[in-house]
Amino acid sequence: MENKAPIVEVRQVSKSYHRGNQTVPVLQDISFDIGDGEFLALMGPSGSGKSTLLNLIAGIDKVDAGTITVGGIDITTLSETDLARWRSVNVGFIFQFYNLIPVLSAFENVELPLLLTSLPKAERRAHVETALGVVNLLDRMDHYPKQLSGGQQQRVAIARAIVTDPTILVADEPTGDLDRVSTEEIMELMDNLNTESGKTIIMVTHDPRAARKAHHIRNLDKGVLNNDAHL
Repeated sequence: MENKAPIVEVRQVSKSYHRGNQTVPVLQDISFDIGDGEFLALMGPSGSGKSTLLNLIAGIDKVDAGTITVGGIDITTLSETDLARWRSVNVGFIFQFYNLIPVLSAFENVELPLLLTSLPKAERRAHVETALGVVNLLDRMDHYPKQLSGGQQQRVAIARAIVTDPTILVADEPTGDLDRVSTEEIMELMDNLNTESGKTIIMVTHDPRAARKAHHIRNLDKGVLNNDAHL
């Protein structure tokens, strides 16, 4: 695909965690760009820093050193309050275990991010129905998570992630809890979100089959980011 202007710019980022008196380095002096509309897969062994890097880009965690710019905003300079506000508008999250609220219907789970906005009820409903239509679950909007299969629950989670039309989608092992058929369905959906809707997707995965849907695959090993990999 043609190169596009970067929507994410990571510059000399390092991150460590502290366990008692011990400092454990996780990421070391990482710099790279993610183009607007790109689908990037991050791979590597457990403990290599994949999820940490994803969380830094998503503004869930803070860098020790370096800068991360998303959509022209240096998120490393934002206060916790401003960062929370930025996340609610700019980042859609897709998790391995769906993170749906059991006592809420599919519709209500998808609507949650919109409750933080000033949209009136009728507009919220229109946005939710559009998102559920994208994942082909309009006929399940009144079902609760326990009434849905794992693949359907992940589709609800994806609808929740896209309902605010975020700048980036971040997915942490989105197929890790799914069988082969559901994995293929979810990856086809994510591919469509990327190719047809132009969504920028950053995905952590251990699954080579899932990673093949990405435009680029980068490997993290012991906190160091390697060049594009080929499966």
